[in-house]
Amino acid sequence: MRADAAGSGWGAALARFRRQRVSRVAAGALVLVLATALGADCLASDLPLLLSFQGELYVLPGIRRPGKLRQHDNHTLRRAIARTGRGWAVYPLIPFGPEQTQPGGRLDITSPPGTGEHLLGTDDVGRDVAAQLVHGARVALLVGLFAVAIYVLIGLALGALAGSLRGPVDHLVGWAVAVMLTFPTFLLIMVIQGLLSSQSIWGLMLVIGLTGWAGVARLVRGEVLRIRARPHVEAARCLGASGWRVLRVHVLPGAMGPVAVAATFGMASAILMETGLSFLGFGPDAPSWGRLLGVAQLNRSAWWLTLFPGLAIFVTVLSYNFLAEALQDGLDPHHRARLPRDWAAGARRSEVVSEHPSSIAREPTD
Repeated sequence: MRADAAGSGWGAALARFRRQRVSRVAAGALVLVLATALGADCLASDLPLLLSFQGELYVLPGIRRPGKLRQHDNHTLRRAIARTGRGWAVYPLIPFGPEQTQPGGRLDITSPPGTGEHLLGTDDVGRDVAAQLVHGARVALLVGLFAVAIYVLIGLALGALAGSLRGPVDHLVGWAVAVMLTFPTFLLIMVIQGLLSSQSIWGLMLVIGLTGWAGVARLVRGEVLRIRARPHVEAARCLGASGWRVLRVHVLPGAMGPVAVAATFGMASAILMETGLSFLGFGPDAPSWGRLLGVAQLNRSAWWLTLFPGLAIFVTVLSYNFLAEALQDGLDPHHRARLPRDWAAGARRSEVVSEHPSSIAREPTD
């Protein structure tokens, strides 16, 4: 019965998701962002994907970084191959690296879109905007995925312990949650980032994960307390099931739906947090959308430095929010597939009540 209930909940969520066009578009946008992040080194690189040069074959030299190509990029290699007539290369779609400032010995400073091979222009030191957007997608998704995974695991463990053990453990976890919620999360992370000697993406993910678990812990505790009072949990206790088995088999599976919704919303929040920190100069030392917005603040006339990263952030965060709302609606019993029919029945009942108020007393209630 418990498995059927869980399956019906996730099945309803999937069915509702398939019916909503906006949710499908959001999922497609996130798949595109994910594919861009996974293939960033193949989409935008200062070295070819495949290269036959000076009698040697190089496969993905932009990732492996061989020493013999240290002084070369796509432009110098293209000229060398054209001059000697020997060798060949397969170049990436964006022939620039995210940190490349002098491609082929040139320095293009704040070039608008369409200048040369820079489809989306360059920033104030000549770095290609498209290359930074592609590699910034990897930073955004890494922060959103791993930071949320860290604080969901912490919140899930603490909330489950507090809701199942109660007593001193519940009071201790509640006190810790209250303390964490007292501090503004963004300001707390900014202070911690400022105190760190180096700002790496892994450090940022760890800081966000260690400071964002309070909301998940409070949510899981409430769900555990709610599910523990259900008849099938009481029946399992009467049959002699241990407290750990009751928690693992009968309680936690029912709490995973709200946790999944909170995690999806949390990914959008983590991306916004990383963007804001990078904008203020407290983000990781890596190409990111927030860093581009920070450069745009110092170059107000370079509209492309605001437009393109702003669109990337907007589409990604909005897609996460749409997915979370679709998942929430699907898992909520009040938003199942028969909801439109219930609405119609409620509307008909309202019409009857407005015409015959005395029918309220005679109509049976649920």
